[in-house]
Amino acid sequence: MIELPEALARADELQKTLMGKKVEKVYPPSSPHKFCWFNGEAEAYDGMLRGKQVTGAKGFGIFAEINFEGGVKLCINDGVNPRIYHKDDKVPEKYQLRIDFSHGSVLILTVAMYGGIACFDKVYENEYYEISKKGISPLSPEFDELYFEELFHSVKANTSAKAFLATKQRIPGLGNGVLQDILLEAGIHPKRKIGTLSESEKEKIFTSIKDVLSEMVRLGGRDTEKDIWGNPGGYKTKMSKHTYKKGCPKCGSEITKAAYLGGTVYYCSVCQPL
Repeated sequence: MIELPEALARADELQKTLMGKKVEKVYPPSSPHKFCWFNGEAEAYDGMLRGKQVTGAKGFGIFAEINFEGGVKLCINDGVNPRIYHKDDKVPEKYQLRIDFSHGSVLILTVAMYGGIACFDKVYENEYYEISKKGISPLSPEFDELYFEELFHSVKANTSAKAFLATKQRIPGLGNGVLQDILLEAGIHPKRKIGTLSESEKEKIFTSIKDVLSEMVRLGGRDTEKDIWGNPGGYKTKMSKHTYKKGCPKCGSEITKAAYLGGTVYYCSVCQPL
């Protein structure tokens, strides 16, 4: 799933690969996916994009966005997987969207579980898009201790650590995926009520958010996700589907895998006591 590290990494990759190239043709879904949501009709995207040059790409929150001349944009979120091919490569026959660019580049968008693909002219009326784009990024200087304290006071004391940090996009781009390592480094159980946290524990969470996300971004995203060429990200997750059977990286104790608030959480009961 696209979270902040992947949004930034994918946008950087797309900009470096597609900058200055023109759209030659856009193909609607060859394999419809009932959990792939388009802004408008995918069949209209060719008319919106054909002949337009890529002017840049930007990542924010849970979105990676390609900018085209004239103000037209194409953005993806959640479980949309962007892959770059050359026309001479064996390009997948099944996709949710295909865009052929000048110089032989082909962008294929596929969806695993669910995801959104939106092409629009300047304005996209979507709640999570607005939050991601206009919200204060956890990696920005504006996201400081004072702002973090204000976020704490904006929710009820019986809110769990996971619900506080990774729901409603209070912190743009921080989702259930990156949450796991953040809470491990802070020593906080995902079900811990925030009203029980001490000032030093709040400080640990704040520091962990900054440090873990910065490292994920620096290394091109998590190893549970892939770049536009199909390679896993360089950040080796400590708490994920790849590692939970290996034991806690801090103390060696068994890692618990559990369903909680619509997703899977991983935690060490020793290092993250409830």
